[in-house]
Amino acid sequence: MEKIIMHIDVNSAFLSWTAVDLLKNGYKKDIRCECSVIGGDESKRKGIVLAKSILAKNKGINTAETLYQARSKCRNLKIYRPNYALYDKMSHAFFTLLKKYTNDIEILSIDECFLDYGKVKKIYGDEVIFANKLKNEIYKTLGFTVNIGIANNKLCAKMASDFSKPNKIHTLYDYEIKEKMWPLPVENLYGIGKKSTEKLINLNIKTIKDLATCNKEILYPYFKNQTDYIIKIANGIDDSDVLSEKKDPKCISTTTTLLYDYDDIAEINKELKTISEKISNELKEKSVYTSRVAVIIKDKYFKTTSHQNKLPNPTNSLNEIYEMSKKIFKEYWDETPVRLIGIRVDAFSSSKDYQISLFEDVKKKENDEIVDALIDSLIKKYGDKIIKKWYN
Repeated sequence: MEKIIMHIDVNSAFLSWTAVDLLKNGYKKDIRCECSVIGGDESKRKGIVLAKSILAKNKGINTAETLYQARSKCRNLKIYRPNYALYDKMSHAFFTLLKKYTNDIEILSIDECFLDYGKVKKIYGDEVIFANKLKNEIYKTLGFTVNIGIANNKLCAKMASDFSKPNKIHTLYDYEIKEKMWPLPVENLYGIGKKSTEKLINLNIKTIKDLATCNKEILYPYFKNQTDYIIKIANGIDDSDVLSEKKDPKCISTTTTLLYDYDDIAEINKELKTISEKISNELKEKSVYTSRVAVIIKDKYFKTTSHQNKLPNPTNSLNEIYEMSKKIFKEYWDETPVRLIGIRVDAFSSSKDYQISLFEDVKKKENDEIVDALIDSLIKKYGDKIIKKWYN
């Protein structure tokens, strides 16, 4: 079966959804056609640009900059407050429409997802024709536009959907990578953050092609264990699957939006510990064990990335999930402040049978399981305030 992945992204979601709601309630102008932004309370952290119109973008207004900065670029800027209850409703309608066609959808955030089209191509036919029909149906039914990227893997589908906006469909098949992706600036590469971009520019690596063809020895002193990964994605290589949630879920995930943009790894690790506990509890409730952990990171510039590692053995242990998530985060974080952090687990099994490594402390593993079980029983009996679990 040919692997065909779509990345579907709502164009300027918060602004588009606000526009649809205002028009429905009698507002005379479409704010998408004005120099307008969605922004929060300027006296708090939320006083930044969350979404912008095309006209605002053309004025040089950027997502995540302050409203004060945005006003200096557009004298007649219209600012609308976010309505998160509305956005949840619109997001639900969006994903419900997509699920008419397949449940093989991985929700990346409130306004974007991956869709595994290869599994349903025999039903719906050519992917580009289908994507056009889907894009038009979304606009006719829900009132907003989307971009759709089509590729042979998730990375390239995401890259394709960002080529040009709004209301566009782009392809980036394997044979198109050198022509369409390599000439792009290296900062456009999905999975490369601001700090990594600065390092690459300092090495005179300015395009994705420069990175894809760069000698590994040049990069290693600056990127260490990330070196193979960044060369791999610059060549458009991504073997990750679309992880969908069904009645019998293939994955469990939890994310949290942080109180402010975290740049302290100790603070981030505390959040990872809390999330790991939630994931561990859900695995235990479902009596399943996970063999793979992924960490989801959204930075202050609203750029979302996801990185995963396989576990040595199936587990539902808080400690093992937490330690792996810490390792993944430390390996891939480029020190850009973090706005949202999450963990996703998959590759489930109903057994915790494991291969014993010559170097594994089996006694410690058994003790960890005993302690986990004891703490779980105390929490069930007395509530989660009775005890706290600390892992170094």
